[in-house]
Amino acid sequence: MVSATHSIVLMAPGGAILDIDLVSEVVEGAGARVLASRSIPVPVSLADRRTVHGLLISCGDGEAVSAPLRDLSDETGIDIALQTRSERCRAYRLAVFDMDSTLIDCEVIDELASAAGVGNKVSDITASAMRGELDFDESFRTRLALLEGLDADAVQALADRLPVKEGLREMITTLKARGMTTAIFSGGFAPIAERLQSDFGFDEVVANALDVEDGKITGRVVPPIVNREYKARALRDLARRLDISLDVCIAVGDGANDLSMMAAAGLGVAFHAKPAVRAASPIEVTHCGLDGVCYLLGNEGEFAVD
Repeated sequence: MVSATHSIVLMAPGGAILDIDLVSEVVEGAGARVLASRSIPVPVSLADRRTVHGLLISCGDGEAVSAPLRDLSDETGIDIALQTRSERCRAYRLAVFDMDSTLIDCEVIDELASAAGVGNKVSDITASAMRGELDFDESFRTRLALLEGLDADAVQALADRLPVKEGLREMITTLKARGMTTAIFSGGFAPIAERLQSDFGFDEVVANALDVEDGKITGRVVPPIVNREYKARALRDLARRLDISLDVCIAVGDGANDLSMMAAAGLGVAFHAKPAVRAASPIEVTHCGLDGVCYLLGNEGEFAVD
C-alpha cells in the first residue's frame, strides 16, 4: 500500500476555474502520485465565491512538486497549498495575524498620512519598508514624525470605516470553534488593532502606542517599536504563556517585518504578500480571502483511503 505523505489544498475564488485533472497531471508529472480526492466544505456565506478541494498524494520530493504547483497557481488564479500530512493534521492552538494589508485592506499609517496631507510621501516609505528595502524602525520614525499635528479624531474616523479583508469573520468564527487563541501582532497602531479586537473577538493585541497631546498626534515614537524581531519574540512569549509549543502556532502576514514570526510558527502563511515574502514562505494565500487559512487546517480522518 502506498503511504500518503502530503496534502494539496486547492482554493478557487469566484470566477476562477478549478481543473482538478490539470492539477493531478502536474502532480504526477513531478513524480508524485494522487491517492485520493475530496471536496472541502466552505462557509455558507462564501459558497457563491469559493470552491475548495483537497488531494491526498504520495511523493518523495516535496520541493519537486511545490515549484510547478506555484507556477500553476499564478497561471490559474487559484491558491494551491502543499502541506505535509503532519503539518496539515496538527492540532493548532494559536493563530497570530499582522494587521495592515492582512486583516484590513489598507496601511493605517498611509491613511492617516493622507488625512494629514502627506499621503504620497509616507506611502512610498511604507511600500519600501514592507518590501524589506528599508530599516523598519527608522522608516517608522520618519513616517510617524510626518503625522505631527494631525487631529487624533482622524484615528477614530478611520476605525469607523476600516476596509476588512474578505473572509475575516468566517475565519475568526472557524478558529474560535476549534478552540484556538487568536492575536493581532501589528507594526501599526493600537487604537485600530483594539477596534478590530472589539469587533471580531481577537484575544490578544500587540501594536504600537500612538502618542497624543491636546487632541493632536505628536509624531513621537512610544517605545518599543513593534518590528520584525518584536513580533517573533511576542509569538514566543505568548506561546510560552499559553504553555504550547511553536509547532501548534500559525502566523499570517504580508510584509518583510512578518517573516521572522512566520518562520518561527509551525505554520507560516504569506497572505496577499509582497514578492519577497511569497518567495520565502512555502504556504501562501494570494487569490482567496482570509477564509483560506481555515482550509489549511485538516484532520487525520478527512480522507478515506483503501
